[in-house]
Amino acid sequence: MNPLFLFSMPQFSFLLQGLWLTITVSSITIVIALILGIILGTLRFENIPILSDLLGLIIDTIRNLPLLLIIFFTYFALPQIGIRFSVFWSTVAAMSLFESCMVSEIIRSGLKGLPKGQAEAGYAAGLTTWQVLSLILLPQAVRNMITSIISQLIALIKDTSLATIIALPEIMHNAKIIYNQDVSAIIITFFIVAVLYFLVCYSLSLLGRRFEVKRTYN
Repeated sequence: MNPLFLFSMPQFSFLLQGLWLTITVSSITIVIALILGIILGTLRFENIPILSDLLGLIIDTIRNLPLLLIIFFTYFALPQIGIRFSVFWSTVAAMSLFESCMVSEIIRSGLKGLPKGQAEAGYAAGLTTWQVLSLILLPQAVRNMITSIISQLIALIKDTSLATIIALPEIMHNAKIIYNQDVSAIIITFFIVAVLYFLVCYSLSLLGRRFEVKRTYN
């Protein structure tokens, strides 16, 4: 079979379906990870006795585990205790857990990097701890860390390919199906996948640079 058959609409559409699922998983994951990451990062930043140390231990443990292991655990181990997810939601759950820990460290670093006078001024104005965090510190921390968060999102999109191991029909999984039809199509398949990955990730990197430029001039 001629490898150029990949440029026909059915095969290319099949790759685009996989790319769309990759983006869908990544989008859902980053929303969950941002919410949990902000909460976890803030709790660690506040140095709440026992709780912050416990969260720190859990977060550091998860951050130092292979994402593939967490995906395996979510899909294969959790059903043993009665918790079952589909392939899609197993991937989202595993990646959300991992990414929320990564984002929490970004947020905590962003909060620690702010001048202490900002919080002190808020308290002096009669604001509560929650108001200081939500109205003064977090907006600045997120704005300062937006490029790091986007970089983490780019890594997340690429890491979605690990879910091929549990047969999530993302772009790498669909690419494997296509080139298994004809081994001679492997090179052109990988080339097309690489281009699609590049277009998505490079677009995000440009977005990150734009935020960085805006932050520099503001």
